[in-house]
Parts: sequence; structure tokens; C-alpha cells
Amino acid sequence: MATTASQTAEGTSGARPACRALNLPPVSFFAVSAIFHYLGPALAVLLFAHVAALGVMWLRIAGAAVVFAVWRRPWRLAGRLDRSQRTTLLALGLVLAGMNAMFYLAIARLPLATVGAIEFLGTVVLAALGARSRRNIVALAITIAGVAALTVVQVAARPLGIAFAFGNCAGFMLYVVLGHRIANTTVANTTTANTTAANTTAANTTVAGAPGARRIAGIDQLGAAMLAGAVAATPAGFSAALPVFTHPAWLAWGIGVGLCSSVIPYVMDQLAMARLPRASFALMLALLPAFATITGAVVLGQIPTARELAGIGLVIVGVAVHRADAGPPKVKGRGGVPGSCTPPSRAAPGARRSAGGTAGPR
Repeated sequence: MATTASQTAEGTSGARPACRALNLPPVSFFAVSAIFHYLGPALAVLLFAHVAALGVMWLRIAGAAVVFAVWRRPWRLAGRLDRSQRTTLLALGLVLAGMNAMFYLAIARLPLATVGAIEFLGTVVLAALGARSRRNIVALAITIAGVAALTVVQVAARPLGIAFAFGNCAGFMLYVVLGHRIANTTVANTTTANTTAANTTAANTTVAGAPGARRIAGIDQLGAAMLAGAVAATPAGFSAALPVFTHPAWLAWGIGVGLCSSVIPYVMDQLAMARLPRASFALMLALLPAFATITGAVVLGQIPTARELAGIGLVIVGVAVHRADAGPPKVKGRGGVPGSCTPPSRAAPGARRSAGGTAGPR
């Protein structure tokens, strides 16, 4: 029995807290993510007075990578993933590095709300790919109008800042796609040669919703991708970050930026992505320009204009229309009941393709 308990716990550390978390509505995960998604960057803008943008970018990714390394020890995944899955994690790491570099170079030149609006434009495309009803198409039209109203406010902004913002937009699209992919990763189950308990294999044969397969936590994979991103970002940002090592307060500030920007929101994103179709998650991201505008006003004193407020209103209406039409998500692989938390070993067979409830387009 001890062997069974130990092996069942492997790869599912913190299962009970995760079950409690999964009982919360997916929108609650997204709300926390949205708050911190721009709170961290707002703190980063204030740090620009002491450290160059690329240096702050490196501090963000490296700080987050250290947190994930201590918390999740993601290097343990190396032997459990196949080549394709490891390639996906590497690709996500490169995307995180490039996306964050573009983002910080953009917010060093443009208001946070403008960068947030441009960042969202790419996710509209993802949401459009998954829109399956007339009402959702109307919702998309409303949100596009809102984002446009927020964006055109800064048509006279410096072209280089706009270019960086659109580069970040492209990276954010890839992040959403790859993030959903790692949120629904399964691997073939293996049995160690020295296993003596006969029931150990049976206890693990239906993990992750398919016989002989088990689900790999998206947060663990995110930690591995963050380590890869930190390595990729080092050539561009480490030298710019050197001044913080002689100023402990700046160093702590940079680590705080990483926690607020890359740990809390990305973990919340994984929890939301595991229970929402990609199209639903992408459309909910329409709220991010609104959060960016509010955060810029409160933290940075970037007061929104009447046109910006109108754009925010349109975005919120568009998301509200979509959510009213979508209804509660079904959590496949966890009993198929919203809010339930069936242990992984009891997940329904045949749910491998949509493990975690992600039924959106691939």
C-alpha cells in the first residue's frame, strides 16, 4: 500500500489543494491573472528609472524561473516527456523570452493601456477561429470595436514603440496556443521494474482520462518553459540587469516584478486554460486592455480619456455577451461536472484529447 500511495502521489503533488482550486469558477482564475498581468508591468515601468527595459525583462523571467525551480522542480519532467512535448516546452520558453522583451521595450515608449490593447488584437483572431454562434460573432464585433477605440488613441505614438507592441502581440498569440497545449499534455504510463505491489499498475492505468496515460501538470511544464526562457533571455538582458546586484532593494523589486508578472498570472492562466475552451479564454482576454487602463491610471498616473473609457465599456459588453451565450464549461476528464474534482485515477476513459476540459480548436 505504501508503494501505491507513493506512486499515485508522483506527479500530482498538491492534488488536494488543486482539487479545491478547481472547484472555483474558471472566471475567478482569470480575474486574478488579469489583475497581476499589468500590476507587475506597472511596477516594472517604475523600475525603468534605475534599470534598462531589457534588464527588467531579464529580472522578471529569471526571478520567475527561480521561483518555479524551487516550487515545482520542473527538470523532473525531462524523462517523462517525448521529443515533441519537450520541443513544445522549448518553444514556449523562447516565446516567453521574446514576448517579454517586446513588451518591456513597448511599455518603455507607450502608455500601458495602448500596449495592452495591441496585445489583445491577436487573441481576437484566436477567438474568431472558435466562434460557433451568431451571438459570439456579435460579441467579437463589439470587442474589436472596443479594442480599436483604445488603440487609435495613440496613432501618433512613436513607430518603434508600436512595432514592439505588435511584436508582443504576436508572441502573446503563441503563448495562448502553446499554453493550452501544455495544459492538456498526457504521457504513456510506465511501471518501474522494481515495483512489487500488483495493484500499483492498476491504480495508474487511467490517469488523465485515458487507459495507460497520465496527465502532466501544466504548471510544472510552465516552470520548465520559464527556465528555458530565462536561458534564452540572458544574452539580451543580463548585462543590463547588472546594476541591481549592487542595490538589494532594486533586486528585490525586480524579483517582485517576476512574481507579479510571470508566476501569479501564468499559474492562474493554466488553471483557467485547463477548464475553458481556447476560444472562450481568448475572448475573455478582451478584459486585459481594461485592466491595463485602470492599472496605468492608479499606479502610473496615466489617466484614461473619454474615448478610452468608451473602448473599455465596449470590451466588457462584448465579453459579457459571449459568456451569457457560452454557459458553464464542462470539465471533461474530471467527471464531466462543473465544479467537480474527481481524482485523476477515476477520470473517464476516452477524454484524452480534451483533458482538463479544453474542447476548443487545436
